[in-house]
Amino acid sequence: MSAKNQQDFLLGRCAVLNYNPHMTLFHALVPAAGFGARMGHELPKQYLPLAGGPMIYHPLRTLCACEQIETVFVVLSPDDTLFHGYVWSDFSGKLQPLYCGGETRADTVLNGLIASELEPDDWVLVHDAARPCLTVDHLQKLIDELRDDAVGGILAVRVADTLKRGDAEQRVLCTEDRANLWQAQTPQMFRAGLLTLALQRCKTVTDEASAIEALGLYPKLVEGDATNFKVTYPQDLLMAELLLRERV
Repeated sequence: MSAKNQQDFLLGRCAVLNYNPHMTLFHALVPAAGFGARMGHELPKQYLPLAGGPMIYHPLRTLCACEQIETVFVVLSPDDTLFHGYVWSDFSGKLQPLYCGGETRADTVLNGLIASELEPDDWVLVHDAARPCLTVDHLQKLIDELRDDAVGGILAVRVADTLKRGDAEQRVLCTEDRANLWQAQTPQMFRAGLLTLALQRCKTVTDEASAIEALGLYPKLVEGDATNFKVTYPQDLLMAELLLRERV
């Protein structure tokens, strides 16, 4: 789809959803209903201790500190009993928990979008609870580059390492060309109405941009940096601890 056709598609979709591109607000949504089995810990990953608080505290603090973000929705499992055990009073009244998480990330984000009752033309920045080293500068760059974009987009970093494709026996089949390859990060920023529509149509995705892509649209890549990494394995937690304590 050409850039012009993409713009026309969005204008048509905006008309259907009553979009007003000139009067929009910014909101954040953090899916936090998962467990994080690869960490090998009894606590859900988002509650693991990190730099003086639970891991989820750090991205929520950053999102709430961004002046342009009106509300920060954190979407929790209906069975979550841990969130209210922490003190969230410092977060400017922006933080709003929603106990409607689903079986998958896509389910959780979609349920959160529906429960939040956002205006369809409002922007929503979906961010991983397990990316605790997000900064306000990351957010500002994303918002500045996408606020007038027809589609939206994501923070990402260029792939730097040599990539090998392996077989079932862990033998190298080939070396992949890394030109134009990017590693997706979060936040991923799209209009609430469009993202809701995309996730309703495509529920098997592992990130929001994939659902938008399934509509035939092309999210913009906004270059971030490697500090906004996802905590997946125990060694990542140590790296995040060192980085966060350096910033204090």
